[in-house]
Amino acid sequence: MGMCLPCLGGAVDDVVVTPDPETRRQQLAEAAEKRQKETAYRGVKNPEAVERKRKKQEEMEKTEMTSSVSGGGGGGLKWQVG
Repeated sequence: MGMCLPCLGGAVDDVVVTPDPETRRQQLAEAAEKRQKETAYRGVKNPEAVERKRKKQEEMEKTEMTSSVSGGGGGGLKWQVG
């Protein structure tokens, strides 16, 4: 007859100690950030290259916005009436 009930012996070693709420909150936050990163780059072989392209695109859009505001908003096109 083996031990059927853990409370009859040896169960003290199997008790799992739960961390305090602050530590648990921090662990959950880190796990959530990790999941978000993995989901954002799912199927992407080189996430660094994707990030560089995104930043480059944002910079190009930003320079276009500033140049169009300072250049008269024409976008470089001029109307000719002839």
